[in-house]
Amino acid sequence: MDKVHIETVSSRKDLLEFIKFPWQIYKDDKYWVPPLIYDRKKILDRNNHPFYQHAEAEFFIARRNGKPVGRIAAIKNDLHNKYHNDKVGFFGFFESINDQSVADSLFDAARNWLKMRGLTDMRGPANPSSNDEYGMLIEGFDDEPRILMSYNPRYYPLLCENYGLKKAKDLYAYKLENQKVTGSDKLRRVAEIAQKRSGIKISPIIMKDFKREIEKIKFVYNNAWAPNWGFVPMTDPEIDVMAKELKPLVEPSLLLFGEIDNKIVGFALVLPDYNYIFKQMNGRLFPFGIIKLLTQKKKIKWSRILTLGIIPEYQKRGLDAVFYWEIVQRAAMNGIFLGEASWILEDNDMMNRGAETMNGEIYKKYRIYEIPV
Repeated sequence: MDKVHIETVSSRKDLLEFIKFPWQIYKDDKYWVPPLIYDRKKILDRNNHPFYQHAEAEFFIARRNGKPVGRIAAIKNDLHNKYHNDKVGFFGFFESINDQSVADSLFDAARNWLKMRGLTDMRGPANPSSNDEYGMLIEGFDDEPRILMSYNPRYYPLLCENYGLKKAKDLYAYKLENQKVTGSDKLRRVAEIAQKRSGIKISPIIMKDFKREIEKIKFVYNNAWAPNWGFVPMTDPEIDVMAKELKPLVEPSLLLFGEIDNKIVGFALVLPDYNYIFKQMNGRLFPFGIIKLLTQKKKIKWSRILTLGIIPEYQKRGLDAVFYWEIVQRAAMNGIFLGEASWILEDNDMMNRGAETMNGEIYKKYRIYEIPV
């Protein structure tokens, strides 16, 4: 077997090769949704993307006989380590042919890079953090990924485990069906009681006041998830960039705020599953992708609950049930009767109970792996 050579990405040409390599892996996979090349360029731009204001990364390409056979990123996220008081490094954007020697060479490259920077463990995949695509698919391969969720071949978990990577945490994705959710007497009852006791007011985002509304999201986001395993607060510039990118995709009736006595206590972001459209674009937004977004939106049958957060002092009062009930009604008004709640930590009892109350079923699982460096 010819030797595997590892090279670092050092030019625009290298970066484009790094970005386009997945097309080699997934060329015959009917479930894969190609990422938008434009978006990948932005998230991997170490000079301009705000993530790299508190992190650094190196990108590696594996070659055999001069041809690319794999890729990986090594990531040192200082904000994560400051927040959790640890020394964890990350790997991400992992892709490899079904060859253990290729995968081993990539993991070694990332691991050594992290070790040289004083980190003690390698965890992942994170693309590039828990605020982005996170986790490796381990169950549910016979379906396309929902928007902003990861996807990978069936053999990837084996490549990880053969290398010595161990489970750190599993993430769940729940399938929600309109009839099953609205048929949940428990959800209806809890929502009605919580609504009456709290007086919570649920209202959609006001798009003409978008900048002011984003400030509400910043407040809730960095408070509601603070205790969660692996959580990393988003900086203001990161939220601003994400808001700018998601604004064209937002369905205003599905980005909801909850207020009690004129105080913001929670929000939910539900996106139509634009992967249905992105799949047809094959990574290209221009020149015709914008037209597809405008003309085919009504054909989307799925949505994804990306975030639903209640600030700590208002948790465990059933307010999540009020949000869920509101979401399913509003999604139906948009012609969407299938949903995914993802991702949810396997040991986040409150969120898992909420999904079960909606008669949701775990239909996909993702894994975060780790190994000492």
